[in-house]
Amino acid sequence: METLLLRDDQVKKLLSMSEVMEAVELAFEQKGIGRVQMPAKVYLYFKKYNGDLRTMPSYLEELDISAVKIVNVHPDNPSKHKLPTVMAVIILIDPSTGFPLAIMGGTTMTDMRTGAAGGIAAKFLARKDSKIVGLVGAGAQSRTQLRALFEVYNKLEEIRVWSRHPETKNIFLAEAEREYGHLCKFVPEESVRKTVEGADIVVTTTPSREPIVMDDMVSSGMHITCIGADAIGKEELDPSILKRAKIVIDDWEQASHGGEMNVPLLLRDKIITKEDVWAEIGEIVAGLKPGRTSEDEITVFTSTGMAVQDAVTAKIVYDKALQKRVGSFITIA
Repeated sequence: METLLLRDDQVKKLLSMSEVMEAVELAFEQKGIGRVQMPAKVYLYFKKYNGDLRTMPSYLEELDISAVKIVNVHPDNPSKHKLPTVMAVIILIDPSTGFPLAIMGGTTMTDMRTGAAGGIAAKFLARKDSKIVGLVGAGAQSRTQLRALFEVYNKLEEIRVWSRHPETKNIFLAEAEREYGHLCKFVPEESVRKTVEGADIVVTTTPSREPIVMDDMVSSGMHITCIGADAIGKEELDPSILKRAKIVIDDWEQASHGGEMNVPLLLRDKIITKEDVWAEIGEIVAGLKPGRTSEDEITVFTSTGMAVQDAVTAKIVYDKALQKRVGSFITIA
């Protein structure tokens, strides 16, 4: 047997956000009803390079899909090395034999499946009449988060954008206006406060290690998707926000150690505890617990990124690549 080899640029041409969202929602449901095997991420920390490496295996038993992802996060890459902050490789496995069906560039898949998770969270947790979105951060994740939100909301009124790096913000705005300018107004903001205050949906995608969205910026009815806090010590939200919000996570073991809650959970006065978490997103998707139940509640989705999201996305890519005869085959086993 031969293994399919796909570059990331080939993967990018094979994926649409709508199909990734459909697959990721199914993966959430399968996790919610306990039909997946998914150990928590294993980390290697490259402290002298301000980076880390993670391995992420999973098996969706009912769907018979298995994959392993190797992914890094190096925030200094764009400025120091002209490389993406996040890069990944995904190996799709045949569960019946363990044979590596495909080795794929996983950077686009990581961006897409994470964006899809944010869109699904908004579908179940944000108000249906949401009009104003605040994007705190303007990197690769903001692009796919925005794309997924437009899958949920056909039209939005205003997208506010903030970034620590003005050049990054300007590049993002130019791209977004070309693609979505006919659907909404884009507003560059000079502060996080102006980005967040009065927004219906806020998406945070920064590598911050201290809160940048403060409690007094957040109003009733707001939904917040937290993407940036995906490792120990990372934190974007004032912990006081979590105390008055309905907290939804993707996976308890990962979220408690590396998600938005990891710092408040470890503080001496235990600002929040496990009892403050309402549900995993899979429980809500599977109908085991309700999502938003009132117009006034504040909802927070803390996403650490799950291996099952990668597996189902890789399966889409593999099937379409075979159908369209994209990629090349190598013999490695």
